[in-house]
Amino acid sequence: MNPALILLPDFLLILSGFALRRSGMLSPAFWAEAEKFVYFILFPALLFRALARAELDFAASLPMLASGLLFTGAGFLLGNAAKPLFRLPQASFAAGNQGAYRFNTYVAFAVMGSLAGTPGIAVIALLCGAMVPVVNLMAVWQLSQTSQQGMLYELARNPIIWGIVSGLAANVSSLPVPQPLFAAIDHLAAAALPLGLITVGAGLRFTALASHYAPLLYWNGIKLLLLPLIAVATVQLFGLSGVYRQATLVMSMLPTATSAYILAVRMKGDGELAAAVVTTSTLAAMLSLPLMLGLLY
Repeated sequence: MNPALILLPDFLLILSGFALRRSGMLSPAFWAEAEKFVYFILFPALLFRALARAELDFAASLPMLASGLLFTGAGFLLGNAAKPLFRLPQASFAAGNQGAYRFNTYVAFAVMGSLAGTPGIAVIALLCGAMVPVVNLMAVWQLSQTSQQGMLYELARNPIIWGIVSGLAANVSSLPVPQPLFAAIDHLAAAALPLGLITVGAGLRFTALASHYAPLLYWNGIKLLLLPLIAVATVQLFGLSGVYRQATLVMSMLPTATSAYILAVRMKGDGELAAAVVTTSTLAAMLSLPLMLGLLY
C-alpha cells in the first residue's frame, strides 16, 4: 500500500487535535491534563503491553541499536552548528536543538503498528528504550546550563522509561501477568495512540515561526531529510533486514517529540522556540515521512 495512505489516519488524528483545540469546544485546562494522562498513564501501558509478551531477540537487536545511536548522534552534532551559525543564545539554542535529534514516540508506534503490527511495535519499543535515555541526556545536558534541574532527576521521572523497563522485566523474568490485569492494561494501551496523536495536534503552536525561520529550516532539514539518508547508510553497514530495518528507518524519519517543549519550559529554556520546532517538524513530517518511506523503505 502507498505509504501516504498508510499514514493518513494518523495524520488526520493530529489535524483533528489541532482543529479541536482551536475550536474552543474544550478548555485549555483539558488539553494540559489530557497530555499528562497520555504521557504518564496510557503510553507506559502501551509500552508494557508491547514488550511483556513479545518474542524478543536481544542479540539480533544490537545492530539496530547501534544504527540508532549513530544517526541520532549525527543529528545532535550537526544541530550544534546552529548556535554559531544563527548566533543563538544558550536558552534558545538548547531548546531548539532538540529538533535535530529527538523523535516523537507516539508517531513511531503509530507508524510501526500500521506497517508491521504488534511485532513492529515491540521492536521499535526496544529501539525507543535505548534511545530515550540518550536523547534526554543530550537535551538535559544542554538545557541544564540555564537551569538547576539535573539529568538524573529528569530521567528518573520519565514514564517512557518506566513502561519499557517494566515490560522488559516482565518479559525476561517470565513472571505471569494475571489475565484480568493484562486485559485492563490492554484497554489503556488501545487508547494511547489515538489520544496521543490528538494531543500532538492540539499542542501545535506558531508564535515563534517568523522570528526563527532560518534555524527552524536548518534543524528540520537535519531531522527529516538528512537523518533518514544517514540511517540508510547505517542499515547497510550493519546488514539490517526485516522488521529491524523497518524500525531503524522509521525512527530516523520521525518528527520532533512534543516533550521537547515540556522539557524546555521546565528547564527555563526558550519554550516558544521549542514549540515552533515541534510544530514545524510535525507538519513537515506529514509530507516528508510518506515521501521518505516511499523512497527508502
